[in-house]
Amino acid sequence: MTVHFSPSEHHKHVMSQTVPSLRYDGGDVKRWQARLRRKLRGLVGEMPTERCALRPSTLWQREHPLGSIEKLTFRAESHADVSAYLCLPKDVAPPYKVVICLQGHSTGMHNSIGVQLEDDTKPQAVEGDRDFAIQCMRRGFAALCIEQRAFGDRCEQDESLALAGQCHSAAMQALLLGRTLIGERVYDVERGIDYLATRADVDMKTIGVMGNSGGGTISMFAAALLPRLAFAMPSCYFCTFGASIMSVHHCACNFVPGLLKVAEMSDIMGLFAPKPVTIVAGRDDDIFPCKATRQAFKALRLIYNACDAGDRCRFVVGEGGHRFYADDAWPVMIKLISEL
Repeated sequence: MTVHFSPSEHHKHVMSQTVPSLRYDGGDVKRWQARLRRKLRGLVGEMPTERCALRPSTLWQREHPLGSIEKLTFRAESHADVSAYLCLPKDVAPPYKVVICLQGHSTGMHNSIGVQLEDDTKPQAVEGDRDFAIQCMRRGFAALCIEQRAFGDRCEQDESLALAGQCHSAAMQALLLGRTLIGERVYDVERGIDYLATRADVDMKTIGVMGNSGGGTISMFAAALLPRLAFAMPSCYFCTFGASIMSVHHCACNFVPGLLKVAEMSDIMGLFAPKPVTIVAGRDDDIFPCKATRQAFKALRLIYNACDAGDRCRFVVGEGGHRFYADDAWPVMIKLISEL
């Protein structure tokens, strides 16, 4: 008799026997989206039903060769303030098309504008095309770079709680409170959109979201749950749960209780249909394997085809690993946006 002691071996067996209850299998797409979106909102956790005052405050503002950058804060919820950069492109007349930019597990949003963590007046080369806001301004887009909970400015202040990693304590505490860190981070994006709505220089019909790895995670979930987003470019996250989150060690912030029983990543991203999406992957990404991403994209394309929007769902593969691929992805995304 074969003995099975490994918990993960058992979980993978359970996964192999699990058919997501709200997986798209044809039929009325809008009806299916409404059911899954309602269920997904519950799974990612309870968030405030009444929104507190934003209380935006400018920390500093500087000119940049590509435009201007303002560092600001706004309040997402009581005792949860968000730091952000608002980057406006040079020689572009408002209202601006805005991309909400999200860094993944890193030292923080300073990477989006290419400055040092310790001194944000000094430039710093950023690897893996993660200088998202610079890319936006160079292409005529404004950018709102949001510091995600547990990263950068918003990292855990109690050193004892940070010992297990950037997000572990925050993610576990959220679960005890009936929340998830994914849900909280999506809510911060929603509040970022609320902030943009207070400005007269933003085109509220053309707000997008992008990010790599942990930023790609929230790009996908935000696109699925926030109707004011018009386009999305998640990088190096979209895959299958089995080949990624269930197969390789991942930070606790990636987990949503019960999600795999309900939907796959293709279903979650499919909630964004028929809006434009560009999925970005690295051919040699060993965390979110490209082979499984191709499989997931085929399932996503079926949903978009059912919406008569197959041409608004694109897949870009860069020749490398777990990073963003600006030269490959932006031309595809810009073409899709031009059709809005």
